Amino acid sequence: MTIPLYQVDAFTSRLFGGNPAAVCPLEQWLPDHQLQAIAAENNLSETAFFVPAGERYGLRWFTPYCEVDLCGHATLATAFVIFNELRPNRDVLAFDTRSGELAVRRDGALLAMDFPSIPPVPCEPPAGLLEALGGEPLETLRGKYHLVVYGDEGEVRALTPNMAALAAIENCAVIVSAHGDEVDFVSRFFAPGYGIAEDPVTGSAHCTLVPFYAQRQCKNEFRALQVSARGGELVCELRGDRVLIAGQAVLYLRGAIEV
Repeated sequence: MTIPLYQVDAFTSRLFGGNPAAVCPLEQWLPDHQLQAIAAENNLSETAFFVPAGERYGLRWFTPYCEVDLCGHATLATAFVIFNELRPNRDVLAFDTRSGELAVRRDGALLAMDFPSIPPVPCEPPAGLLEALGGEPLETLRGKYHLVVYGDEGEVRALTPNMAALAAIENCAVIVSAHGDEVDFVSRFFAPGYGIAEDPVTGSAHCTLVPFYAQRQCKNEFRALQVSARGGELVCELRGDRVLIAGQAVLYLRGAIEV
């Protein structure tokens, strides 16, 4: 069986920036073990698989180790493939996912995703989390993931977490964040227990970051940077119980795989 394969750099306007995702269009769902094997072979933080269902699409995301409930950059990459390679006449897409319906629309040069808002609440950090991250965190909260807040952008950029210690914390995926120097806020994301040491750009993290900073900065529209080595640029807006997360994407690879 031949399956088309695209690789897209998401949340960036330049090749080799942002977060690379693999995208595989399917005519029908393959067995879960085969989807997982393809994602492991691709060895990117996420591989997205989608199946047409009338005018909608079923969409699933896999890391090299497991299926996940929500992924921003691979959704953006999937929308980019459909808009630019498969259905150039479309301006709005609807995906059915494990996190409900997710919509993506063209917005000039941006692709804007409609995701759920998942506000964080204060919590006690898991044992060993703050020691593994390092630095001098100000507070710890929990939304979609753990959120650890630092005093400034420089401290977030300077963190060198102990990945082995983070991986030893059960179900640990953590956002670190602070107010930005030239943008509204910056972040990084670590999930070594899920096979992702540091994610270059994490759209789903902004489901929690946007409502957090909306409360702190008393506004609803934001420019954000994920300050990983590759870097990522996001434009976000809080709309009630939804978060609009927008960015650009660039095609890196167009090919096929044999399974």
